[in-house]
Amino acid sequence: MTAIDLDRAWDLHPQVSVRPEPFGALLYHFGTRRLSFLKDRRLLAVVQALADAPTARAACLAAGLAEDELSRYGRALAVLAQSSMVVGRTS
Repeated sequence: MTAIDLDRAWDLHPQVSVRPEPFGALLYHFGTRRLSFLKDRRLLAVVQALADAPTARAACLAAGLAEDELSRYGRALAVLAQSSMVVGRTS
């Protein structure tokens, strides 16, 4: 799996609900009925920061990730994009 374009704006899909949990979070997509588990609270912080950040890279940095962690989190976001949990921002 390759990473998403971190220099592009991304958002949580409007039909996705986020339920924080002690281990991370549950993401449920009401349109596809898919359930995803985020087992990393920092990934949850990135996902929550996407809406207010101009790019995914900015969301990662706002969540406190170091530059050398970006590729790993970019791949995690790519998995979420592949399952339509996050989508590219159009406006």
